[in-house]
Amino acid sequence: MTSTTIYLIAAARPNFMKVAPVYHALARADWCDPVIIHTGQHYDANMSDAFFEDLGMPKPGIHLGVGSGTHAEQTAGVMVAYERILMERPPAMTVVVGDVNSTMACTIAAKKLCLPVAHLEAGLRSRDWAMPEEINRMVTDAIADVLWTPSPDADENLLKEGVSPERISQVGNVMIDSYELLRPRIEKEKTYEAFGIEPGNYGAVTLHRPSNVDNRETLAMLVATLAGVARDLPLVFPLHPRTRKNLEQFGLMETLSSAPGMHMTEPMSYIRFMGLVREARIVITDSGGIQEETTYLGIPCLTLRDTTERPITISQGTNRLVLPETLAETAEKAVSGDWPRGSCPELWDGHTAARVAEDIARRLELS
Repeated sequence: MTSTTIYLIAAARPNFMKVAPVYHALARADWCDPVIIHTGQHYDANMSDAFFEDLGMPKPGIHLGVGSGTHAEQTAGVMVAYERILMERPPAMTVVVGDVNSTMACTIAAKKLCLPVAHLEAGLRSRDWAMPEEINRMVTDAIADVLWTPSPDADENLLKEGVSPERISQVGNVMIDSYELLRPRIEKEKTYEAFGIEPGNYGAVTLHRPSNVDNRETLAMLVATLAGVARDLPLVFPLHPRTRKNLEQFGLMETLSSAPGMHMTEPMSYIRFMGLVREARIVITDSGGIQEETTYLGIPCLTLRDTTERPITISQGTNRLVLPETLAETAEKAVSGDWPRGSCPELWDGHTAARVAEDIARRLELS
C-alpha cells in the first residue's frame, strides 16, 4: 500500500506528550508515514535525547526553528516557516494538538493552501478572552476540517458554534494515553523520597499563569497561604521560570523557601512529576492538563483559576476552581477527605490515539 504522509505538529514539551501516542498509532499502520514537526516555539532544556527515548519517538523529522518572541512574532514565524514546508512537501493531513500559538499558525498556513487539518483536543472553551489559548482554540476550531474532542461538553461547544457534526469525532483524552504509555516508568519513580516525605502525606503545587504570579499582591497572598498549608501538609513546588523570576523580583522567595514543610525545586520531567502527583494527597495548580490527570487518578485538584476549559473535570472529576482568598479553607477540606470522589470520563481509557488513527483512515478513505 502507498504510504500517506501525516504531519504531527508540536511546539513545546506538553505537545510532544500528546503527539507521542498518535505517532505510535500511525507508525503501526501500513498506510501511514507520520512525520513529527517541531516548530521551535518554546525552548525546553528537558527535551533531550532521553526525553524522546522515554516516549519511544524519533527526534523531529523537521525543525522549523522559530524560537521565542511576542505572540504575533511567533505566529507569523511559524506560518512562514510551515508554509514553506507545505509548498515543498504537502502532506495528506496536518495534525495539530492543544492550544499554543503554533497550533493556530500551522492550521492557518495549511488551510490557506487548501490542505486538510485535524485538531486534537478540539472544543475546549474557557470563555476567558484574556487567555491567548482561548483565541488559538477558537480560530483553530473554526477552520480545521476535523475536530477530535476529549469529552461530550467539547462536542456541545462546537455544535453551539455552528460546526457541522460531520467534522466532529469524540475520541477521548490523549494525555491519558501518554500516562499509560509511561505508566511502568512512572510507578517506579518514587519522587517523594528525595524530599524525605511519605506517599499520600504531601501536596504538589504548580503555578505559572500571569493572573497568579505577575501581580505582587496576588502572589504575596498565595505565598502566605501556601506557607500556611505546608505547616500541616508538606508541599513540593517545582518552580516554573516565570514564577521563580517574580518571586525573586517581588522579594517573596525567602518567605516561601524558608516556610516549614515547603520543598521548592526545579521543573521536573513528566515521568518524575507524575511520580510525584500519583502519590500526592492533594494537588494545587493553575495548569490545564493536570486537572485531567488528577481526575484520572482520583486525586483532589484545587485549580487556582476562575474558569476552566475542562469543565468535565469538575462536573464528573475531582477538580474544583479555587480563588486565592479561599485556597486555605478549601485545602483544609481536601486534606481532611471532605472532597468528591469523582469518576473517570468516558473514553479516557488509553486508546484515544487508536481512535484517531482509525478516524484518519476513514476520512482519507484508506481503511
